[in-house]
Amino acid sequence: MRQSSAPFLFAGTMLAAAGYGATFLLASYYRAQGGGDIETGLTLGAAMVGTFVGVPLVGWLSGRFDAARMGVIACCAVASGFLLLASTTNAGFKLGMASGFLIGLGWGMFYISAPMALSERITDADRAFWFTRFGAFQMVGIGGGPFLLNLAVHQAGLSIETAFLLVGLACLAASALLWIFGSLAPGGPRIQALRPWLTDIVVIGRSSSIRPIIMVALGACVFSGILTFQSTLVEGTTASAATFFAVYALTVVAARLLLARTLAKLPQAALATGLLAAMALGVVAMWCVALHPAFQILAAILTGIGYGLVYSVIQTWAVNDTPQGLRHAALTWFVLSYFIGVFGFPVIGGWVLVNFGKSTFLVILLVAALAELLIAVNIGFARRRSAALVVPGAGRTSGS
Repeated sequence: MRQSSAPFLFAGTMLAAAGYGATFLLASYYRAQGGGDIETGLTLGAAMVGTFVGVPLVGWLSGRFDAARMGVIACCAVASGFLLLASTTNAGFKLGMASGFLIGLGWGMFYISAPMALSERITDADRAFWFTRFGAFQMVGIGGGPFLLNLAVHQAGLSIETAFLLVGLACLAASALLWIFGSLAPGGPRIQALRPWLTDIVVIGRSSSIRPIIMVALGACVFSGILTFQSTLVEGTTASAATFFAVYALTVVAARLLLARTLAKLPQAALATGLLAAMALGVVAMWCVALHPAFQILAAILTGIGYGLVYSVIQTWAVNDTPQGLRHAALTWFVLSYFIGVFGFPVIGGWVLVNFGKSTFLVILLVAALAELLIAVNIGFARRRSAALVVPGAGRTSGS
């Protein structure tokens, strides 16, 4: 992949991710029209359905079509959803679910097609570095987009419909940038058949790549739980949920941009173990927010460093540990596993919070974090054993 093509992918990723982040304005959008949380929930529910349609769709078609081109279609779908919302102010809520479905469909397609397009164009040795940089720009969009839109709507007085119009135009610009990226850095040869990614799980399940697929679901549970219910977790304290979001986003972006090349050179199993330990400590720190709000900042930093950096590490494992012909299927299952954790855990987490309280909720988050840490430790041991077998006599050195 030519270095000159990367900025087009990264800029397109940032704009598309800003579109996904703009869904936080849906509640304000419906309140302005006389609606409320029911309409917001229905729209987000439709977005979830769209996401679970978009991810498998790319998995099936990734052999026949260039992933970068499917990223173009994904951005157009997100743009259509927001432009539909911006243009139906007086049409009630009839089109809300259609808009939500389009936004979810586009984001699901983009979330797998963009890293797939990048993965097709880089070597195994460079994958960790490029995935980390890619993730940094994605986080800039997810975190920075809502921040700027919030200022525009609540400080500058911009209407939400106009904000959605700008988001739609930004996503159309993202589709143009991804088209340029695909033209400057053509992908590999295509095949005519659909990729049977669904049944490939039988083979993947017997390989080492199943472990990062399980790990990303566990990490997504921690991530979605601690962010989705942040307001509830700090209720009754002097801490603010907005502080956690801001510190978390800044930590992830700064760490990924500044440390991408350094982290790619470190032993990846040991790195993942350290990062997941930091994430577990971040969950522990949330227990202490009632004592002092500084613990919330500490939790955001530890979670940002831990989960924010380990994601690209295990994403690299999911691809590199899979035979060449199954890599698209492994990446599809990886992304699907992530969304299962992101969308599925809040349903369970909300029920736990209501019926058992914050402490039990945090215990469940900590168990998920420690389970992911345990898998990383196991991977580290397995890799050291493999290395010892490769070097003659290495396995006897420790016993002499």
